[in-house]
Amino acid sequence: MSTAAAWPTFVSKLKDRKEVAERTIAFRFEKPSGWGFKAGQFIDMTLLDPSETDSEGNTRGFSIASGPHEETLLVTTRMRDTAFKRVIKTMPIGTAVKIEGPFGDLTLPNNASRAIVFLAGGIGITPFRSMLVRAATEKLPHHIFLFYSNRRPEDAPFLEELQILERENPNYNLIASMTEMEKSHRSWDGETGVINQEMLTKHLKDAGSPIYYIAGPPAMVKGLHEMLHKAGVDDDDIRIEEFAGY
Repeated sequence: MSTAAAWPTFVSKLKDRKEVAERTIAFRFEKPSGWGFKAGQFIDMTLLDPSETDSEGNTRGFSIASGPHEETLLVTTRMRDTAFKRVIKTMPIGTAVKIEGPFGDLTLPNNASRAIVFLAGGIGITPFRSMLVRAATEKLPHHIFLFYSNRRPEDAPFLEELQILERENPNYNLIASMTEMEKSHRSWDGETGVINQEMLTKHLKDAGSPIYYIAGPPAMVKGLHEMLHKAGVDDDDIRIEEFAGY
C-alpha cells in the first residue's frame, strides 16, 4: 500500500469566513468526528466542481491554524487574484471541499526543557497560532518566544488574539515587529524593523540554547536561516516551513 493511500481523506463543509487582516481571510470548516491532528501540521484542500479554475489547479496546501481541541478546522490565506482564491472567497457557506491529511512534523517537542523560538512573517503565523493555542489550553510548560514580523498592524493576522494569549500564558512571550509603520493608520509601541540578530539577542537573554522554528515567505525564511547559521545555531536546532505562492 502506498503512503498516499493511508492519508485520511474526507469531505468538509465551509462553516464561516472572516477577514483577520487586510487581504487575509480565515475560513472555518467542519472537523469530522474522530479525525485529529498535531498542532503545527497542514492539510491539502481541493475544491469540488469549482465555478472556475486556472493553471494553478484546484488544490492548495494550508497550515492548520486551529488548535487540536477546537471544534472547527481553521485555515487562513492571503488573497491573490487566482481562480482558487476567487472561488473560496465567494462560495456559499455550506459548500463542500475535499481535505487530505494531516501532514508534516513542524510540531512542538515533547521535551519542554529547552526554550522554543518561533520566527514568523505574515501568513507564516498560522502553524504557530495552532501551537500557541494548544500550549495555552493544555497549560504546557514549554517556554515559547514568538517573533512576529509584518509591514503594519493592519497586515498582521491574529495579532490581537496573540496579544491576549500572552496575557493568559506566563510561559509565552510575544515580540511583534512592524517594518512599514509610516504606511499605517494605527499607533504602535512595539518593535520596528525586520527580525535580526540584535532583536533576538535583546529578547532571548534568558532562553539558554533554544530550538528555532521559522515560517513565512521563502526569502524571509532563507534570510533568517542564514542569520541563525552565522550566529552558530546548528541545523538540528532549526525547523522550517516555507509559504510559497500563498
